[in-house]
Amino acid sequence: MTEHKKTDRQLIDRFERFTFAIFTLHHSWNRIATEEMKRHGLKGAYAFYLVTIADADRDITAAQLTELCRRDKADVSRAIAVFQEKGILEKQNGNRYRMALRLTEKGRCLADEIRQQVADVLESAGQGLSEEMRENMYRSLSLIADNLKKI
Repeated sequence: MTEHKKTDRQLIDRFERFTFAIFTLHHSWNRIATEEMKRHGLKGAYAFYLVTIADADRDITAAQLTELCRRDKADVSRAIAVFQEKGILEKQNGNRYRMALRLTEKGRCLADEIRQQVADVLESAGQGLSEEMRENMYRSLSLIADNLKKI
């Protein structure tokens, strides 16, 4: 086997391992989030929105939430409407997409609960990883994500 073909096979193997790992992580995370959020009558994807709103150091708008979460504007708008109906977000006057998003006490409690559930899941999922391995993994994934955005 020539060096060129070996390199091609190695690249294909790396691509397959990467793709399978990312797909499995994404699928598993969505399944867990869906199961957890179902208990609150919410979609799994809404956990990310809720925690992002709670973690903002200032009021953010739906437009900013869309950008921060890199999600579809329509999905964010639907989530906001559901959050308002369930008393998780305070109802505001004005354009739903430009108004400040403020969690109610119920919303803050739910965001805290979700954060704890995420911490528990990540602790279980990361069993066997040293802190150095964990830090290298997150740094590597961030670098790959940044590089892919540029392509």
